[in-house]
Amino acid sequence: MLDKIGTETKVIGAIVVFTAVVLVGGVFLLTRQQSKESSIPEEQIVARGGIHWHPRLEIQINGVKQEIPENLGMSGQIHQELHTHVGDAKDGVIHMEMKGLVTKDETRIANFFKIWGEVFSQNQILDSVNNDEGKVSMTVNGIESELFESYEMRDGDEILIKYE
Repeated sequence: MLDKIGTETKVIGAIVVFTAVVLVGGVFLLTRQQSKESSIPEEQIVARGGIHWHPRLEIQINGVKQEIPENLGMSGQIHQELHTHVGDAKDGVIHMEMKGLVTKDETRIANFFKIWGEVFSQNQILDSVNNDEGKVSMTVNGIESELFESYEMRDGDEILIKYE
């Protein structure tokens, strides 16, 4: 009988300890997330509940459309927040899938080029560098943009980067 009471006490004790660890861990994670949010200025926050956007990117070098690779940012079942898929990469669709708090910095087009491993700035697109033969330009939704790599992509954007 004493062994049974001792075993029940151990089980109850283990349940109490486990519950306490889960509660403390939950409070820690919530506090950490709130701390992260409070350290970011409100004007830098794009969304608090994540985004799933699809801007389109076209790159032309001397009038020739450049291919954007399929499955860019994809590795097995894991994918980067900015990536492409088979089927719509040829149309320049960039998938922006971000969870939780999303900041303006995370939506910059420079992040896509970083994942791609290619260069984009006001002075260069891919291997083409500004010189007497050509210069980089960019339009977003048909309007000239001087933001280049700093541009914050939005859902439905039509981004055209040219070198000519």
